[in-house]
Amino acid sequence: MKYVGIKQVLKAVENNEVKTVYVGDDAEEHVTAKLIKLCKEKNIEIKHIKTMEELGKMAEIEVKSAAAAE
Repeated sequence: MKYVGIKQVLKAVENNEVKTVYVGDDAEEHVTAKLIKLCKEKNIEIKHIKTMEELGKMAEIEVKSAAAAE
């Protein structure tokens, strides 16, 4: 993953730097809502990952992550 964490992913989406965004399904909605809305507006693919823990592992970090992108 090139970007990890809500703030970094949101900034990357705003700057049109990503093709795919991954969102942890167990992340709180108020954390991910703005990101998901922006991805839909910009037609960026959103892939849902079952848990933030699983997403963290995919991003090769040792903590949970609500979002990641590449």
